[in-house]
Amino acid sequence: MRPYTVNISKRGGINIKAIPLVRKKKRGFFWELSRNRFSYLLVLPALIYVFIFSYASYPYLAIAFQKFNYVKGIFGSDWIGFENFAFFFKSSDAILITINTVKLNLLFLAFGTFFAVSIAILFNEIRSKLFQKLAQTTMIFPSFLSWVVVSYMIYGLFSTNFGIINQIIHYFGGETINWYTKPDAWTWILVGMKVWKDAGLASIIYLAAIAGIDQSLYESADMDGASRWQKATRITLPLLAPTIAILTLLSLGKIFYGEFGMIYAIIGDNGVLYPTTDIIDTYVFRALRQVGDPANAAAVGLFQSTVGFTLVFLANWFTRRFFREGALY
Repeated sequence: MRPYTVNISKRGGINIKAIPLVRKKKRGFFWELSRNRFSYLLVLPALIYVFIFSYASYPYLAIAFQKFNYVKGIFGSDWIGFENFAFFFKSSDAILITINTVKLNLLFLAFGTFFAVSIAILFNEIRSKLFQKLAQTTMIFPSFLSWVVVSYMIYGLFSTNFGIINQIIHYFGGETINWYTKPDAWTWILVGMKVWKDAGLASIIYLAAIAGIDQSLYESADMDGASRWQKATRITLPLLAPTIAILTLLSLGKIFYGEFGMIYAIIGDNGVLYPTTDIIDTYVFRALRQVGDPANAAAVGLFQSTVGFTLVFLANWFTRRFFREGALY
């Protein structure tokens, strides 16, 4: 419906005129690119990274179905169907490795989300701005450490002869423990180190979501005499639920991808700890290093990606049905 102007003259007459519609000129992609060129320039390194390591690598998935030969290349190698997948699935350790991968990732996800949300809520409750900045800096700092550096820190804690943990046990009259021969303990050691390293940085996302909550809700709760605990559990957590759900769905896509950098840096080739720490990624890396066949690694990588995509799709369907606000699409 077109807008109109109404003019009333001194004699009481009414004059109605239609306002001509001004059609906006369509702007093309290059005009948008030129207008915001500096913003797109900042995004360019990330786009190049994603293009090279994600989209440009798609053609190489073909080697998962080939007896790959470096001389013949992708287009000249012989096709062997699903034989490369048998390399992993017929392995005697396939079930154990898969269980370890899923178990560790689920523990990382559960404890990481719990502590990241808890830290974000605690940061939100801090009233001193100076202490808040100091605490945030302290919690985020471990995220910038290399897993190689962290592995030396762990060795300093759990070394049999000189580790701090054994020193404390010996001080109180206990016997020293050779932690590097105790597979069961390393599940929780890895979970603890993963949470310590990543929870602080992950809490920033939740802290940003908390900052977007309408402050009038907290003011109304104050007028009703609500305590800080009640405001956190009755207002903050329910409004954080969509963010938690979306980040959990995104993490499910990597449920079959282990933390290779962490586990290989900390565990290395210590076969004694393999029963609880060996995952798909470290297993494939060892096989690739010993056999030197990239087709086997590509087959396992394709399997991991397919399962991850399926899990995200099913989890999103389930979430959309029962909790629409937390669905990805």
